Amino acid sequence: MKTVPAGKKNIVLIGMPGAGKSTVGVILAKLTARAFLDTDLLIQTAEGRSLQNIIDSEGYLVLRKIEEEILLGLTCEEHIIATGGSAVHSQPAMEHLRANGVIVFLDVELPLLESRVADFGTRGIAKRPDQSLADLFAERHALYVRYADLVVTCRGRTQEMVCTAIIEALSPLLSIGRASSRG
Repeated sequence: MKTVPAGKKNIVLIGMPGAGKSTVGVILAKLTARAFLDTDLLIQTAEGRSLQNIIDSEGYLVLRKIEEEILLGLTCEEHIIATGGSAVHSQPAMEHLRANGVIVFLDVELPLLESRVADFGTRGIAKRPDQSLADLFAERHALYVRYADLVVTCRGRTQEMVCTAIIEALSPLLSIGRASSRG
């Protein structure tokens, strides 16, 4: 893990489509008693349409621009933030997220992503029309690693185990711990 300055208030999840950012984010929010934001949902709400509709009508670069604007507009503390997979294509957005957050890369191997993302062509993924999931993985992996303060290898781990790994790694920095289960 990179050295992370104390006082960071948010935990920002980055990773490929299908990495489990939204699912892990919800569980992590419950375990740490934090609010949860899914930036893909913020985009859809702001635009009044699906991510795929934006791509189909205006192209993937427009979706990336909208995503950047949404990310740059975030002003929250004590949140778990699940970003879209393409957030790392915007350096200004990533710097903004890092200003008040710890960036956590959920590192999932390509074969598992391929098994999880059956709807690759219609899922609303900001990619070139000719890109395969493998091509996208190759393009983005270095960006995820570059921006990550913490890389969590998800291989062989359930989402709950991933959350435990994040909490254990970040608890000294963020004053977080396991919240009691309220059933």
